[in-house]
Amino acid sequence: MAPLDCHTDCVERPLSRALRALGAQVGAHPWPFLLVPVALSAALGAGFAFLSSLEDNDLEGQFTPLGGPAKGERRFVQAHFPTDDARRFSAERLSTEGSFASLLAVARQGGGSLLTREAFAELLALDEAVRGLRSPDGAALPFARLCARSSPGHKCSSANPLLSLVQGGSRIEALLPHLTFPLYVPPLIANPLFLPPLLGGLDLGPGDGPARPVRAAKALRLFYYLQEDEASRRNDSALWLRTFLERIPGVLKSLNLTTIQVAYFTSLSRQEEFEKNTKEVVPLFSITYTLTITFSIMSCSRLDCVRTKVWVAAFGVLSAGLSVVSSFGLLLFCGVPFVVTVANSPFLILGVGVDDMFILVSCWQKTKVKDSVRDRMADTYREAAVSITITTLTDVLAFYIGIATSFQSVQAFCIYTGTAFVFCYLYSLTFLGAILALNGRREESNRHWLTFMKVNNEPQDSQGCTYNMCCVGGSFDESTGAETEHSMNGFFRKYYGPFLMHAWTKVLVVVLYLIYLGSSIFGCTQVQEGIDLRNLASDNSYVIQYYEWEKEYFSEYGPRVMVVVTESKAYWDSSVRADVENCMNALESSSYVNKNLSVSWLRTYQDVAKRMSLNIDDHRLFIDNLATLFGINPDFKWDVYVIATEIIASRFFIQTVNVTTAVDERSLLNELRGLAKDCKVPLMVYHPAFIYFDQYLVIVQNTVQNVVIAAGAMLLISLLLIPNPLCSLWVTFAIASVIVGVAGFMSFWNVNLDSISMINLVICIGFSVDFSAHISYAFVASEKHKVNDKAVDALYHLGYPVTQGAISTILGVIVLSMASSYIFRTFFKIMFLVILFGAVHGLIFIPVFLTFFGFCSKMPNRQLPVSAQSSSAGGVPFSDTNTVL
Repeated sequence: MAPLDCHTDCVERPLSRALRALGAQVGAHPWPFLLVPVALSAALGAGFAFLSSLEDNDLEGQFTPLGGPAKGERRFVQAHFPTDDARRFSAERLSTEGSFASLLAVARQGGGSLLTREAFAELLALDEAVRGLRSPDGAALPFARLCARSSPGHKCSSANPLLSLVQGGSRIEALLPHLTFPLYVPPLIANPLFLPPLLGGLDLGPGDGPARPVRAAKALRLFYYLQEDEASRRNDSALWLRTFLERIPGVLKSLNLTTIQVAYFTSLSRQEEFEKNTKEVVPLFSITYTLTITFSIMSCSRLDCVRTKVWVAAFGVLSAGLSVVSSFGLLLFCGVPFVVTVANSPFLILGVGVDDMFILVSCWQKTKVKDSVRDRMADTYREAAVSITITTLTDVLAFYIGIATSFQSVQAFCIYTGTAFVFCYLYSLTFLGAILALNGRREESNRHWLTFMKVNNEPQDSQGCTYNMCCVGGSFDESTGAETEHSMNGFFRKYYGPFLMHAWTKVLVVVLYLIYLGSSIFGCTQVQEGIDLRNLASDNSYVIQYYEWEKEYFSEYGPRVMVVVTESKAYWDSSVRADVENCMNALESSSYVNKNLSVSWLRTYQDVAKRMSLNIDDHRLFIDNLATLFGINPDFKWDVYVIATEIIASRFFIQTVNVTTAVDERSLLNELRGLAKDCKVPLMVYHPAFIYFDQYLVIVQNTVQNVVIAAGAMLLISLLLIPNPLCSLWVTFAIASVIVGVAGFMSFWNVNLDSISMINLVICIGFSVDFSAHISYAFVASEKHKVNDKAVDALYHLGYPVTQGAISTILGVIVLSMASSYIFRTFFKIMFLVILFGAVHGLIFIPVFLTFFGFCSKMPNRQLPVSAQSSSAGGVPFSDTNTVL
């Protein structure tokens, strides 16, 4: 019974014909197809002149979601609660992280305490050295002129109040018996000091209130805040911070500290260390290209000095390089920002371009040696170009769909890489095709690959073995008319394919797949979300030690969050005050909030009014008596935004605790925003860290959205270009399966789901198609009647090119595993998983699964030409599968 004809080749058939015609033209006139891409690359390469001006490595801009709620909240805070760091500075009231330098001191002796005379003597010496820093040429302004001030005319805000107390004449031994945590009320100071950001690694005495006695402390932190409200001051402050970073290593060495060890950090550090990542990866390009060229030449070389494809392999790598130059140059001409994540793209393009070269070479080797170069190129393009077109379309679509994400770093990577894939495809069909045609002309005239001199095609008995091996070539398989079968192709046809088609092997493959799928699904449940900002610096950066000590000694207390009443309210109305109090109580009920550490100007005002018998139930008196409140605590003046007799907005503070993981950060943000939304009073919660926490709101949604849309596009392309709907579904299945595998196993490899790994999951969508699509298309195109024979035939023709493509792509990114940057190591890890799982699906799972559940077979040709008929006994060459359409 004839198989059901259910083809969807209405696009594949004319595309195959068009590409065959293109191949014939390339074979007949190779030089224009070679020279035009070179000239175009040279012209577009001029766009690299704009690279320095288009580099955009702003951390917040690239790694936080566009339109994140916290950015709007920050604008509101800045508009209603402006800072004045030259007159009244308060670190907890900053709408940004501020401009600062920080020193984190830790006791050298294990278990030792910094609360000793010796440690404080070194801390005071260190503090004095920092305040006296100047650049070598003396250009930097002294810290005393740039520092943020606690009140007009006063000295700089203290780097750590405990140091100020000791400098004031007190001895640390005298302070220690009275020191409490987290709140400490020094003598003669009315407002308590909040110590968690300043003192860590504590040994506390008994108690559970806000003032437990301190026995010892392993760590102490100093903050040097600078003025940044005015543009001129901001520039001077940045100059001082750079001087700090340049001079502080020498300062620490010259002080010869014996009691403490110190790590340092500034508000510029994260950005500057991040920008160094691109420079670090540039030297790896040469290693990558060397490895890829070496592998390509080795895998395409043959002992036959005529049939070897050394030049095609070398120029295949060059073709990928030209596509990078052209695409990047074009986008730079168009003004597209260049971000650090784009530096991963050339490694990826190299692997893909070489993969296309392997497919072209494989199909060329199946054509008839005695045919003209024009006809051989036509047959090569008819088969290889369709397969390449499928994978290119899926890759390009996957990346261009990724442009719709909320992260600029992902958008930039996707547009650069997607455009590079387009050029890679065009250059494969033109430049690389021309090289293949010219190499074919050399083979046609039986010339040596290196000397280009004509050689004998039969061994010469009068010459030695060395001569016959090096200077005799041009043999081919007389029975098929094609080049002699490569040993690896023979391995797939004689051994691997038949082994895979055994019944017990299929059972083993199914069991193996179920184990893989189960492990992947479990891994997906363990994936952590969000990017750790420390990962944006290289491993050998000075900031790593600071981050590690900060996490070890200062992670118990989280951000001090602003609670902002965003609309004008009648606070003199007792019912309004009750509503505000209820909202604060609701927020303080969160498990992430310590209710004993909240700061509320309204609560304090009510207490003051009660003690001093002030009337705050009258509108005018409420406004007038605010001066009394501000006299008691001047900081409250910056928390009440008053215009005339109306309070436009006001803010309070709550203290978060135990926010140590990405899960905690996401839960905190969602919980506080949810509680604020449910209040009768219009509230907004904000902290500068929320700018980065916002990624948790969109990272999963964006990833799922990209995967679903891209998978749908992949299915459509597969249906149009693979002339069998069932095989198209198997390709789509492979996409989903590889994505689940990569997402699951990346959690086992300590990779979080963040904007960086999202890039790689977008890559996964495209690459998961490549191997399965090649095998599926070869399966459908096979003239064999039995499904097992079709699978073996597909593996015979494309098993080796798929293996070559997988290895070349891994070689293209393997050097990134040596990078000291998380960004590039993550790229390697996920690309390795993508290629490994994609190749396993293409070479193991899909060939077996295609033989299951029936098959809408491609109708066998009923009128094969003589050449096809004569070769059918030995297996129809892949290039003959579409002879009659």
